[in-house]
Amino acid sequence: MLKKLRVLTESDGGMSTAEYAMGTLAAVALAAVLYIVLSGDVAKDGLTSIIEQAFSAEP
Repeated sequence: MLKKLRVLTESDGGMSTAEYAMGTLAAVALAAVLYIVLSGDVAKDGLTSIIEQAFSAEP
């Protein structure tokens, strides 16, 4: 049983082309979602507020 498990776990030679394609597609989709979220007014207002608070804080 242990030998069979070892063969199954050690025989992976890396990702196949299909797995690379799916990983790339997922990364592009995540980048698109982040772009849409961060380019919106809510994100800009929130980031501006955080930066203004950081600069207005007294040491």
